[in-house]
Amino acid sequence: MSPRPEQPEPFLRGAPYPAYGDIAYPRANPSDTARLPADVWHASLVPVGVRLELVGDAEAVDVGYRTTTGNLGYRGEGAGITFSVWRNGHKVCEEEAVLGEGMVRLALGADASDRPATVYLPEGMQPIVLSVSPVGGDIQPAPALPRWLAYGDSMTQGWIASSPSQAWTAIAARKAGLDLVNLGYAGAARGEIVSAEHLAELPADIATIAVGANCWTRTPHSVAMVRANLDGFLDVVRAGHPGVPLVVISPLVRPDAERVPNRLGSTLGDIRATIEAVVRERMGADDRLTLVEGATVIGEEHLEDGLHPGDEGHKRIAAAVVKVLTASLKHSGAAAVAADPPDAVPGDEPSGPVV
Repeated sequence: MSPRPEQPEPFLRGAPYPAYGDIAYPRANPSDTARLPADVWHASLVPVGVRLELVGDAEAVDVGYRTTTGNLGYRGEGAGITFSVWRNGHKVCEEEAVLGEGMVRLALGADASDRPATVYLPEGMQPIVLSVSPVGGDIQPAPALPRWLAYGDSMTQGWIASSPSQAWTAIAARKAGLDLVNLGYAGAARGEIVSAEHLAELPADIATIAVGANCWTRTPHSVAMVRANLDGFLDVVRAGHPGVPLVVISPLVRPDAERVPNRLGSTLGDIRATIEAVVRERMGADDRLTLVEGATVIGEEHLEDGLHPGDEGHKRIAAAVVKVLTASLKHSGAAAVAADPPDAVPGDEPSGPVV
């Protein structure tokens, strides 16, 4: 029996696969566990990016839920311990989750009933949504948006933003009006072909691919391995999505790795240069392939722990990627629907690590 009740399903977004045993929202294909690296599967059990999206004139919504762990790991409370509601470019409500079964009432805001509301979950506590009920009005599932598959490592997963809603992928999805499916796997995402097959099989209007950081020392790669893996990865994804825009994001800056060779002689700088070279070579024959040069997006001062960006870094990544997402979608004829007001600042709101 699935741990996911049927009633909330129409409101759920970012959950591309069915439940697997007691895992409500796996983010890698559970039928492929025998082929997946253990670190990819482990990271996929955290329901990153899984959320509720709704419209309607209700004053609030009651969400019944059950959280399954209090072990938040390296990110601590930043992994997500609250429900937060974002609407019309602003956070309008936030309430802390309890361990175990609970019910939370979330205000939906009074001045934007025609705009979709996004309810971010306490991801780090691995919640299961049991029910969604309106208070003082009606709600309906939000209309479908263009679907964005975001594949990458811990930065794509959201490390170490202060909350799930502050991760660059969440900010970019709000700004660009996209249905985010977060396929970020902390400590992993080295461009495994099995993950490429998953991307190729999932419906998508656009995809981003951020690889390379964990090819330095987590699982050392040579330059030749990086080149061959990325070529193969892009071949598989492009075969599954022949007309879909693909955006490759090369590794962000990492001071301790830029000039230090790994066991196979590659520095992070070498790995980044190789990724960028592969993409540029392919762009000549693929006008729906785009490169974001990761080293230009944030600086060392935006890294909270020397490896991962904090909130300001995530805002900057989102701002850079949103420009490419919207331009790529426009070029493909599948323009995104702007969700946040045009003048909103990305991410603005009122008042042994791995990558």
